[in-house]
Amino acid sequence: MDVVATAGHVDHGKSTLVRALTGMEPDRWAEERKRGLTIDLGFAWTTLPSGRELAFVDVPGHERFLANMLAGVGPAPVVCFVIAADKGWQAQSSDHRDAITALGITRGIVVITRADLAPDSVAATSAQVRAQLRGTPLENAPTIAVSATTGEGIDELVHQLDEVLAETPAPDASARLRLWVDRGFSITGAGTVVTGTLTAGTLHRDQRLQLVGETSPRTVTVRGLQSRNSSVGTVTPTARVAVNLRDVPADDVHRGAALITPGTWPVVHVIDVRRSMGEDLDSGVRQLMLHIGTAAVQVHVRPFDADHARLTLEHALPLQVTDRLVLRNPGSRNVFAGAIVLDVDPPELDRRGAGARRTAELTGRPETGDIRAEVARRGAVERERLSGFGLAVPEALPEDVVEPVAGWLVHRPTLETWTAAARIFVTKTLAAQPLIAGVPEKAVAEELRRTRPPLPSATSGGEAARPVADLVSVVIAASGLEIVKGMARPPGHSANLGPAEAGVAEVERRLAANPFAAPEADDLRELGLGVRELAVAEGAGRLLRLGDGVVVSPRTPAQAMRLLAGLDQPFTTSEARKALGTTRRVVIPLLEHLDSRGWTRRIDNIRREVVR
Repeated sequence: MDVVATAGHVDHGKSTLVRALTGMEPDRWAEERKRGLTIDLGFAWTTLPSGRELAFVDVPGHERFLANMLAGVGPAPVVCFVIAADKGWQAQSSDHRDAITALGITRGIVVITRADLAPDSVAATSAQVRAQLRGTPLENAPTIAVSATTGEGIDELVHQLDEVLAETPAPDASARLRLWVDRGFSITGAGTVVTGTLTAGTLHRDQRLQLVGETSPRTVTVRGLQSRNSSVGTVTPTARVAVNLRDVPADDVHRGAALITPGTWPVVHVIDVRRSMGEDLDSGVRQLMLHIGTAAVQVHVRPFDADHARLTLEHALPLQVTDRLVLRNPGSRNVFAGAIVLDVDPPELDRRGAGARRTAELTGRPETGDIRAEVARRGAVERERLSGFGLAVPEALPEDVVEPVAGWLVHRPTLETWTAAARIFVTKTLAAQPLIAGVPEKAVAEELRRTRPPLPSATSGGEAARPVADLVSVVIAASGLEIVKGMARPPGHSANLGPAEAGVAEVERRLAANPFAAPEADDLRELGLGVRELAVAEGAGRLLRLGDGVVVSPRTPAQAMRLLAGLDQPFTTSEARKALGTTRRVVIPLLEHLDSRGWTRRIDNIRREVVR
C-alpha cells in the first residue's frame, strides 16, 4: 500500500476529491459532515487501475486545526496539495506549504480543484501556485486540473498518482519500527486499538513493542493487525494499519504516542537542531510546540545562534539524527520554523564558554551527522548506539577512529591517553604495594573513568551491546600490560613477598615432605604469614588456600586424588582421612575442594566417590 496525505486551505475541496477518487467518505464525525468542514483526520483507500493499493489521509485545512493537519501530514511520504481554481492561493495554503517544506516531504502532486467552476482561472491559479512553491520540495511536482463533480481530469490525476508513487523510493521493511499513533480507541471484545501510517519496519502478530508517549514507556504485545478493514498476520510499509494491543488500556494511548522496536531508539528529552526554514531561532521566542509524526510536544528553546538551538522537550520522544520537525508558536496558528535534528545525545553545557564551543561544532556539522565528532566527544562508543542515533557508520572509518574490539569505535588519541593512564596507574600501584600480584581490571577501569574523556561506564543496553570489560581488556593490552586471573600487571611480574619470603619457603618445604600436614594457624603466625601474605603467595601460584584457614601446596589436590582413587568406591570421610594420613581439619576442606573441581562426587551425607 502507498499512503498520500492531502494538504491545502479550508474549503478547497480536499475531502470531495478524496471521495471522488475512492468512493469513500473520509469525514468520520457527524459534525464534520453537517458543517462540511473537516476537523480531524479522515481515512479512505482505493485500488488504482494499475493494481496499486492507495490510502489517503485527509487533513483539515482550517487554521484552528493546524495541529491536526501536521499529525496527518507528518508520517506521510507523499502529499496531494490542493488549490481551488475559483479561490486561488490563500492563507492556509502558505501554512501547509511551509509545513510540507519543514517536514522535508519531497514527493507530491499539485491538484487544481473546482476546474468546472472557474475554467478561465485554471491557468492563472496554476501560475500562482508555481510561484508560491518555487524553492520548495514541490516546486517541480506535476500539476493537474480536476473537477470532482464532473470527473474532469480525474483519470489523468490517477495516472499521475501512479507515476509519482512508482518513483517514490521503497521503504525498508527490515528497518527498526517507529509507528506514530494518530488514533487510539477501544473495541468491545478486542480491547485497545491504535492506528497509524507504517513507513518503515514490519509489524506482525505477537510482536513485542515499546509504547512511548506522555506516560512512562511500557512493553506491549501485538494481539492482531488490520489493514483496509481486513485482518492480516503481517504488515509491511508503506501502509495504513490498525494494531490491536495487549497489556495497555485505551485511556493510556493518545495521538502522538509511538510504537517502536524495543532497545533500538533513543527516547530523549533534549536535542540540538538546525533551522531549515522560517523564523530565526534566536528571535526571542523561548516556548514553542514541536511537531513530528503525529506528536505535538511543548519545548523550551535555548538558542545558540539564528540557525542552531537546543530544545528541551516536555516529554521524551523517540528521535534520531536527520529527523525533520515543525516548530509552531503556541500563540500563533502559523508555522514558526522548520528544523532538522543534529544530535539526540548532546553534551551538557556546564562549563564557561560551552555554548560558544557548541555553536561552532554544530555550525560545521553535516545534517547526516558526524561520526568522528560523536566518537571524539565520548572517547569510545558502540556501533549499535551510533546506529540508534540514526548515524550511518561507514565501512572506511575516519582516520582517527579505530575499532580495536568488535562493536566499539574509539577515538585514536583518546585510546593513546587511556593506554598511557593505565600503564602509569598499574606501575604506581605495584610500586606502592609490592605484595600484590597485580591490579584488578575493575580498578583500572575506575581510574580510566577519571580521565577526560572518561571511559564509558555502561553500554547502551541494546541486544548487540558490547560489555565495557571488553574495551578495558583491549586498553590494558595496548598499554603493554598483561591480564592474569583478572589482574593487570607488567609481563613477568610476580609479587615481592619481601620479609614473608622465608616463611612461605618454610611452608613449601614442610608440604613437600608431607603434603597433607597443613600448618596450624599458630605455625603460620610464627612464620609471619597473615591473610595478606598468604593471598599474595596464592596469587603467585606457590600456595593454595582451602576453607577454614587450611593452607596446602597447589599440588596437594592431585596427590590426594592418586590415593583416593585406590580406595574401594564409594568411600567415607574417615576412610579418606586414614588414606591421606591427615586430620579432619584438613581432609574436610580438601574433599570439598575436590568436589568443587568435579574430581569427586558426594553420594550422601557420609560417602563420596571418585569421578572416573
